[in-house]
Amino acid sequence: MVKFIRWLLFPFASLYAGVVLIRNWAYDNQIFKSTSFRFPVVVIGNLSAGGTGKSPMTEYVLRLVKPYLNVAVLSRGYGRKTKGFRYVEVHDSSKLVGDEPLQIKRKFPDSTVTVCEDRVFGIQQIQNHVDAVLLDDAYQHRKLRPSFSILLLDYESLQRPVIPLPTGDFREMLPACKRANIIVVTKCPDEIPAEGRFTIESKLRVYTTAPLFYSKIAYKKLQKTNGTVLDDIDLKNTVALIVTGIAKPKPLLSYLKPRFKKIISLAYPDHHSFSLADLEKINQTFQHIDNSKKVIITTEKDIQRLPPSFIAQYPLYFLPIEQSFLFDQAHTFDAMVKRAFVSP
Repeated sequence: MVKFIRWLLFPFASLYAGVVLIRNWAYDNQIFKSTSFRFPVVVIGNLSAGGTGKSPMTEYVLRLVKPYLNVAVLSRGYGRKTKGFRYVEVHDSSKLVGDEPLQIKRKFPDSTVTVCEDRVFGIQQIQNHVDAVLLDDAYQHRKLRPSFSILLLDYESLQRPVIPLPTGDFREMLPACKRANIIVVTKCPDEIPAEGRFTIESKLRVYTTAPLFYSKIAYKKLQKTNGTVLDDIDLKNTVALIVTGIAKPKPLLSYLKPRFKKIISLAYPDHHSFSLADLEKINQTFQHIDNSKKVIITTEKDIQRLPPSFIAQYPLYFLPIEQSFLFDQAHTFDAMVKRAFVSP
């Protein structure tokens, strides 16, 4: 039913794509002005509406360059209830700063993490205190002219026709790839068939000659917020309640299903703010699981939005993820990114 309604909105999708095309043309031809800076400003973004792995890539890049430079992370702070510029602190709530910036700050407590919907203004607030800025999800923020752009496109979306919102999932169409310095196809299967790579590269090479990389999700050990790791030995006898508020939970469920006796899924929209009713539903679902061994599992992003008092009541674990490059491309990618942070 939802898919049918989205296709009914196809005329609006065409209108949306036309407006975006005109807007980009105006920026490309300097009718609309963009602001640049004299130090490295690196953007990580995508063309689709979420689910490409921007947070793991932001963490990957930050981990790569922070030993050499004082790099600040700037994010919009999607889902927060505040406005304007804010520094993110470890003990903030997701309602103040957003779940993804809070996740990054808690993993990199000695790094500067900030939020601001106006990215130019946000950079201006910190430019005298840092060597470079890394922006999460700012590819469409054309008021800013980055010194380097990393564009993420998830594998599955490139196997289907590229259709703009609201019928499809794309905020921009593939011609926007020309602005990218690097393109990473994310969430790839462990083995990509030759026809899969051919389909992707034939689509992208029409618009760009940017270096093309492939990556997959690397799942880490299930753990609690206190660092306790879940023992893998007993998973086959354990029932797991999977609670997600992410754009595309399917890969996570596919990964967890064969590892447990049974999984039960409660899926909420991306960046979902868990209400008391939601928490009670999770509680009731968990209590009705008739198995001696049972756990609740969520994502690293989602656990930022769950109340600490709720987390403490249950055997609740989150599943950290990282980017892992295929085809021995990590060294080349790392070298290009490090160079991007040397000078604008």
